[in-house]
Amino acid sequence: MHEFSISQNQPPEQLYDDLISAACALTDGESDSIANMANISALIWQFLPDLNWAGFYRMIDGELVLGPFQGKSACIRIALDTGVCGAAASTNQVQRVADVHAFPGHIACDADSRSELVVPIGIDGRVTAVLDLDSPLPDRFSAEDEAGMTKLVAAIANRLG
Repeated sequence: MHEFSISQNQPPEQLYDDLISAACALTDGESDSIANMANISALIWQFLPDLNWAGFYRMIDGELVLGPFQGKSACIRIALDTGVCGAAASTNQVQRVADVHAFPGHIACDADSRSELVVPIGIDGRVTAVLDLDSPLPDRFSAEDEAGMTKLVAAIANRLG
């Protein structure tokens, strides 16, 4: 059993360093990507404020399929040419969206979501999944959040694919 003491009231760089250390500890020695995604979703949900969804979509047969998450029920399948998650997966680039309602093709799985951060997870140059974070606050995600989540995904990508 792991117990983490991560303060939300610290500079973003330190918060993400702590989250990365915790993510590495949670996934250390575990080869099951679904179990690892479940624990990482719970970790992010527990320690990042102002989220209404945190989880994964897995790349299966050319589309994104819902994986482990925390939050309200979600869309099960997302085409690569649709929404913020589809854009991240098809371009292999992080998508940080201040206002999801202004994003072309946005999928409203939860009408309360206002901003979104999606980080593609790649192994050997191909996207295997995406980490998706939603917030009910507009412009919730900063450049520090993007950098921190990108580092977190990079640190454990081989345990999520």
